[in-house]
Amino acid sequence: MKFKSSKVNEFRLWGLLLTMGGMLLMILGLAGIVFEWGAAGRLIAAVCMVIGAIAMLVSMGIYFAAGMMSTSATVIECPECGKPTKMLGKTDRCMFCKTILTLDPKYAPAADSGATPTHPAGETTSP
Repeated sequence: MKFKSSKVNEFRLWGLLLTMGGMLLMILGLAGIVFEWGAAGRLIAAVCMVIGAIAMLVSMGIYFAAGMMSTSATVIECPECGKPTKMLGKTDRCMFCKTILTLDPKYAPAADSGATPTHPAGETTSP
C-alpha cells in the first residue's frame, strides 16, 4: 500500500529530506579531516561540503515554493474529518485524514469503487 498525502505536505517532505541529507553528507564528509586522512581526506570533506550545501540550498528553494503555493491554495473543509485543509489543483488529499478531495465533479472518485466521493463545492472558505 502506498501512503499518499496532500501536495503541500509532499513538497515539505522533499524539502525536509534534502535538508537532512545535506546535513548528513556534510557531517560524514568531515570524517576526512577528523580522522586525518591527509590530502584525500581534505578533498572528500570539500566535495561533501559543496554537495551538502547545494542540497541545503535546493531544499530552501523547495520550502519557499511550497510556502508560496500554500498561500494561494484553496481552503476547504474536509467532509470526512471536518478540519480545514488546503487544496492545490483539481484534486488533492486532506492534510489530516488523506481523503481524496475535488472541486470538479468529473474528477470525483466513483461511488461503486468503495471510495467515498467527496465534492465540497460550496464549502470553500477564505484563508
